[in-house]
Amino acid sequence: MWLIVTLVLFVLLLIIYAVFKGSKRQNLKGRHVVITGGSSGIGKSVAIEAAKRGANITLVARDVEKLESAKLEVMNHCILKESQMVRLLPMDICKGEENFIDNTERLESELGPIFMLVNCAGTSACAKFEDMSIADVKAMMDLNFFGTFYATRSVVPKMKKRRSGIIVIVGSQASLLGIFGYSAYSSSKFALRGLAEALHMEVCPYNMSITLALPPDTDTPGFAIEEKGKLMETRLISNSAGLFKPETVAKQLIDDALCGKFYSTVGFESFMLKTLCCAMTPFYSFGELMCQAMLMGLFRIIGQFYMYSFRKIVRNCAESKDNHKKVT
Repeated sequence: MWLIVTLVLFVLLLIIYAVFKGSKRQNLKGRHVVITGGSSGIGKSVAIEAAKRGANITLVARDVEKLESAKLEVMNHCILKESQMVRLLPMDICKGEENFIDNTERLESELGPIFMLVNCAGTSACAKFEDMSIADVKAMMDLNFFGTFYATRSVVPKMKKRRSGIIVIVGSQASLLGIFGYSAYSSSKFALRGLAEALHMEVCPYNMSITLALPPDTDTPGFAIEEKGKLMETRLISNSAGLFKPETVAKQLIDDALCGKFYSTVGFESFMLKTLCCAMTPFYSFGELMCQAMLMGLFRIIGQFYMYSFRKIVRNCAESKDNHKKVT
């Protein structure tokens, strides 16, 4: 009896330790952070958060006007006014790694070696599987997956030589869960998860870390555009997780990346998905591993209640559409 009680208390202490323990974080002061998709949304919020921590920043995006506006906003949050630098790199990251390499070499000579790359550039589109054009699917895969692949491949060799560096890949809750209307989008984000897991195994001997961020719906300009054409089923399913501020997502992302965590999550749903889908992914600490092991069974049951409600939403919407067709 006492053995069981002791074991239960030990496990509870491990869970508490995993959740509340203070983590040793690396410092961004004076270090070079490159952010793709840095002109708006989560990318711009990440840049602002990095500026608050004293980093030198390179913002990468296609729209020069948006980049200039973002630069002014980011510079207003720099804490080292005289020494901190913010530079712009207007380019299409889908064009390949060669152009990225040439430009970043120039920027590294001015801002220092790239310490952290945050892959925020991405897009989404909501449509039924049969309604998505192949051109749209390829465009989404080019930006969401290949854009991240090219940017990451351009910095990994140098980071390996220095035996130091952090790569952040911004996925989505759709990296772990297929959702109605997101057959193409989920495919591109699932691909990023595979990239993050495989790359983590390759770079861990070089004192590098990979962080896969799984943000929920975030209040960004891109999300506002997506909402206009979002399917009813998708909107009702997404509403269950709520809407988060980009500043909240950005702060958590940088905190987790500087701690060397593989997953970065915000909110209960993201935490539950991460726990359910962790499988053989890297764990941050023994306490985190025990926490996942203890919660996985419970979350599997809770998750099925979520899935039941999602299927009910889909069925109800289908019945409503059928009834509307009969009336008209």
